[in-house]
Amino acid sequence: DGEPKIVLAHNGIIENYSALQKELAKSGHRFDTDTDTEVLAHLIRQFYEGDLTTAVRKALSLVQGTYGLAIISADDPDHIIAARLGSPIIIGHGQGENFIASDAAAFLHFTRDVTYLEDGEIAVISAEGVEVRTLANAPVDRRLEQITYDVKAIEKGGYPHFMLKEICEQPNTVADSMRGRLLLDDGTTKFGGLRLLQNDFYNARRIVIVACGTSWHAGLVAEYLFEDLAGVPCEVEYASEFRYRSPVIEPGTIVLAVSQSGETLDTLGAIREAKRYGAKVFGICNAVGSTIARETDAGVYIHAGPEIGVASTKAFTSQISVLFMLALCLARTRRLGAGEGRELLQELTAVPQKIARILADRESIEVIARAFKDHRNFLYLGRGVNFPVALEGALKLKEISYIHAEGYPAAEMKHGPIALIDEDMPVVFLAIKDGTYEKVLSNIEEVRARGGRVLAIATEGDTNVAKRATQVIYVPETHPLLTPLLTVIPLQLLAYYVAVQRGCDVDQPRNLAKSVTVE
Repeated sequence: DGEPKIVLAHNGIIENYSALQKELAKSGHRFDTDTDTEVLAHLIRQFYEGDLTTAVRKALSLVQGTYGLAIISADDPDHIIAARLGSPIIIGHGQGENFIASDAAAFLHFTRDVTYLEDGEIAVISAEGVEVRTLANAPVDRRLEQITYDVKAIEKGGYPHFMLKEICEQPNTVADSMRGRLLLDDGTTKFGGLRLLQNDFYNARRIVIVACGTSWHAGLVAEYLFEDLAGVPCEVEYASEFRYRSPVIEPGTIVLAVSQSGETLDTLGAIREAKRYGAKVFGICNAVGSTIARETDAGVYIHAGPEIGVASTKAFTSQISVLFMLALCLARTRRLGAGEGRELLQELTAVPQKIARILADRESIEVIARAFKDHRNFLYLGRGVNFPVALEGALKLKEISYIHAEGYPAAEMKHGPIALIDEDMPVVFLAIKDGTYEKVLSNIEEVRARGGRVLAIATEGDTNVAKRATQVIYVPETHPLLTPLLTVIPLQLLAYYVAVQRGCDVDQPRNLAKSVTVE
C-alpha cells in the first residue's frame, strides 16, 4: 500500500468496508481490488506515522465486523502486529522465534507453547518476545499454555490424503472419546468437565443443541439419543439461525454447543445469545483451549486429535460417541436401569472394533465408487437416527467431489424427490435393521420401480436388501441407537473415493475452510 509498504493477512469480514473505502477514496487512496482486506490495509496506512501499533489501534477502532490479523510494515520488518475480534489468533512461543497462526497445527513442529489472543486484544511479536495489550492499550497478563497432542497427528503417516488417514483413525478416536469416562459396573458415564454444573445438567427440563455443518448432523443424532434414552425434550438449531431470532429459553433449558474447531463464529454467536437469555451452556468441542471451550459454562472435549482435512470425519463419530455417553449419563438419573446401562456400554465399547472391520474392506467401496463417480446428482435417504447420517453422507459427497447431493428422510421421498428419480439419479439408502426397516424396504422398491439405481448400507447377513438394491455395503450389527457410528463410515469412504477418482483436491476442497470464522 504505497510507501511505507504495509502487508497484512486477514481472516474475517469487515462489514463496513464499503463506507470506509468511500472515505479513504476522498483522501486520495486508490484501490486495486474491491476486497475488505485491501480497505483495511489502506485504513492502517491512513493512520500510519511511524508507529504501526498505534496505526492499527486507531484503524480497528473504526472497523465493524470480525478479524484475525497479522500486519507488518517495511519500516519495521522485525515486528508483526496481531489482533483478534471473532476470528482465532494463536501465538506460538519458541526459542529466539515466535509464530502467529489461526491454528496451532501450523507451528507445532517448532513449539508447543502458545498464547490465545482474546477478542479485543492486540499483540506485538518479534523474534525476542511477545507483548499483549487490549485495543485500549491496557497491558494483558496472559500465561502460556501447552499443546499436548503428538506431532505425528498432523502428518499424513503414509496415507495419500489427511482425509483417508482421519477416516481410518476412527477405531482409535472413538475409543479415545470413551477413555476414563465409562463406569461399566454402574452402567453409566462420568465427565470431569461437567462437575461445576452437574446439577443443572441432571435437572434439565429441555435441551437445545446449537451447531453448524457436520456438527449439526451430530446434534440431530443426539436429539434421538436424549429423547429415546433420557426422555428429555431436545431441539437442534442451526447456530446461524438461533442467534437471529427470539429463542424461547425457559428455566431448566440447557444449551449444548457442538463444534470441532471450537471457533465457529455462528456457534459462538449462538452461545452468547443463549447466555444473554440466562441459559447454562455446555461446550462439546475438539480443539483444546479454543474460544468455545473458554466461553461456555462447562464442557467436554471429544479427544479426536487434530483434524486437518477440511471435510470432517473422525470428529463426527467422536461427537456422537460423547453425545451418546452424555445421554446415557442423564438417562441413568431418570428412567434407565443399571442393567440396561451396562448393556448399552458394552455395545458402545464394541464399536471401535466394528469400525475397524468396515475399514478393512474399504477396497470394495473404492470399486463401488468407480461405478458411481460420473453421476451428477445423488439422493441420500434414511429414517430415524440414520436420517442425520443421510444428511452427512450427502454433505461429504458435495463437499469434496462437487457433485450435487441431497439428504432426506426416506418417508419424505414421495413428497417431492421421487419426481427426480431415474436411471441417472443414484439413491443411497440407510437400510439398517431397526424399527423402520420394513418401511425402508418399501422405499427401495419404489425407487427400483422407477429405474433408479440403489446403493444400500445394510446390516451384515441381511439378504432382503441384497435382493432389491443394485449394490450393498454391509456394516456389523449393533444397538439401533449406535448405528450412526457405523453407517457413516462407508459414506465417508464413498465420498472420498469418488472425489479421488474425479481428480478433486480432497483435503482442501474449493471455497471451503476448516474453521468457519465468518458469518
